[in-house]
Amino acid sequence: MKKKFKIKLTVWRLLALAYLAGMILGSILLILPFATREGQQTSYLNALFTATSAVCITGLSPYDIATHWSLFGQIVILLLVQMSGLGFMTLVSAAFLIFKHGMGLGSRNAFMLDSRGNYTGIKTLLKRIVAGTLICETVGALLLMIQFIPEFGAGKGIYYSVWHSISAFCNAGFDLLGTAENGGFVSLTSYATNPLVNLTVSALVILGGLGFAVWGDVIDCRFKYKKFQLNTKVVLIMTGILLVLGTALFMIFERNDTQADMNFGQRLLVSFFESVTPRSAGFATTHCTSLSNSGYLLTVLLMFVGGGSGSTAGGIRIGTFAVLLVGMTAACLGRRDINIGKRRIEYSLLWQALAILASFLTGIVLSTLVIGTIQPEADFKEVVFECVSALTNTGLTMDFTPKLGIASSLIIIFLMYAGRIGVFTLTLALGKKRNAAEIRKPIDTLLIG
Repeated sequence: MKKKFKIKLTVWRLLALAYLAGMILGSILLILPFATREGQQTSYLNALFTATSAVCITGLSPYDIATHWSLFGQIVILLLVQMSGLGFMTLVSAAFLIFKHGMGLGSRNAFMLDSRGNYTGIKTLLKRIVAGTLICETVGALLLMIQFIPEFGAGKGIYYSVWHSISAFCNAGFDLLGTAENGGFVSLTSYATNPLVNLTVSALVILGGLGFAVWGDVIDCRFKYKKFQLNTKVVLIMTGILLVLGTALFMIFERNDTQADMNFGQRLLVSFFESVTPRSAGFATTHCTSLSNSGYLLTVLLMFVGGGSGSTAGGIRIGTFAVLLVGMTAACLGRRDINIGKRRIEYSLLWQALAILASFLTGIVLSTLVIGTIQPEADFKEVVFECVSALTNTGLTMDFTPKLGIASSLIIIFLMYAGRIGVFTLTLALGKKRNAAEIRKPIDTLLIG
């Protein structure tokens, strides 16, 4: 008797397949002849790379978006970014609500996994996500128009404003500002000391990186801090600490390098932007290749941390980073419980945080080793930076993306995909559920430290 082979479509597998489908559909659209400008050619691998970067809201690209892709291609990329920013499960849930088909438990699970909310008031949360996204992006675009319309004209200025507002809020990092004469990506380096562009983009990035669950809690509590949930408090406090500390350190590290010819106000503005954008935004007002060694390491660390859970940001997430910090502190002080303020968290959260940390570190180390082996001519710092940027869905680059070979491009594609759906979620999606053993093995010990 033949045994039937069945694959159970779990919530995690559904989420993974949704992003994979978006990547494939995007690559098919981008490989169409009219997706590129006249005289330009696109290989399927690079189309897949760009589509993956858009769906995973990373921002890495083998081509200059402005000069390689036609208007159709650019709109495809922007729509992929917007759809992923809202969340595929959010869009699916919206379709259910619009056509009044209701939502089953499986659909609710998938939706909440992507938005990190709760089961009560899903319809309300959905409205907040869509409305909040549109409001933030509209206000951001209007502010950017003040700069871009006089500079580029009405049509192009409005288009650039809308594009960069969506890209910033979704933490994608795609831009239309071209490349330098030496081939390096320009990004927002022309506006390094422009307060309007800097602060507008920074605000959009921060709001997008907080997470939809944080928005909802802040609104529900009417901005009264004492009533915030623990997750909201942790995300807000840690975001503030990282921004202030990052700004101060960049001012110190880059004072004799990239900021040598700037006054204090300009250095403060540039340093603030440099502390914001590595947290998964991908824009740059300073060429990453020009950073000092200390600035380079700080950028890598900020990319690694990322933004809030359920947000448009990537990285290991602020919550994970906070749990690791308080867990390490509790262990060093010999405390029985892991406390955050007046609350105690379960040790299971620490194990999950450690699993996520180990997964990210393993992915970065292995990918760096492999790319370094197949492309020995590549600079080690560039390879590490690219791998961290891909897995954390940041999009910053030391101009290494166009130098990637076929095998290296496939590795970066996988890193972007794994980083977007979550390394831990990917493990669960691929893994097979096993029943817990009825007989537990005896406890023993090891010497550590």
